[in-house]
Amino acid sequence: MFLENNTKTLLLVEDDDVLRSRLGKAMQKRGFDVTPASSVAEGLRAVRANAPEYAVIDLRLQDGSGLDVVEALEQQRPDVRAIILTGYGNIPTAVAAARLGAIDYIAKPATADEIVDTLMAPKGTRPSAPDAPISPNDARFKHIEQVFHEAGGNVSETARLLQMHRRTLQRILSRHGVVGDAA
Repeated sequence: MFLENNTKTLLLVEDDDVLRSRLGKAMQKRGFDVTPASSVAEGLRAVRANAPEYAVIDLRLQDGSGLDVVEALEQQRPDVRAIILTGYGNIPTAVAAARLGAIDYIAKPATADEIVDTLMAPKGTRPSAPDAPISPNDARFKHIEQVFHEAGGNVSETARLLQMHRRTLQRILSRHGVVGDAA
């Protein structure tokens, strides 16, 4: 159902409360009527209640895969413009997302402007190739940094999650000027 005042309806499915709140506010400022959901179950209820025009869906949610929400959206509203937003991207899930109806697959962290640009891109447009592709070392550090922030800046927890020795991680972080706890 389209709103009469040209507000664009958006379903935001993200289990990180802070990210969901911040991104929701940012999307509202950009003209979207946001329906937040923190799980696959909440996302599916929102789809059944009122399938939105747009959706931003986290891939890994505590109760399952965001791909289930993409699939339900595609069945309810074939013209939906849905993107998967994830910190755990890989080629098989990107392909699955596209097959289920997602228009794009964006790696976290992403800005609200990047998300809006992707959602609003004309159908059939393709992103240009990057001018300077990220180096493998930079990609590795971005991943380490993201896990570090998700672990609340706890070096020991980050090392455990990355299956890396704590001192090795501390050296990598200090080399890049990132400060963590002394654990």
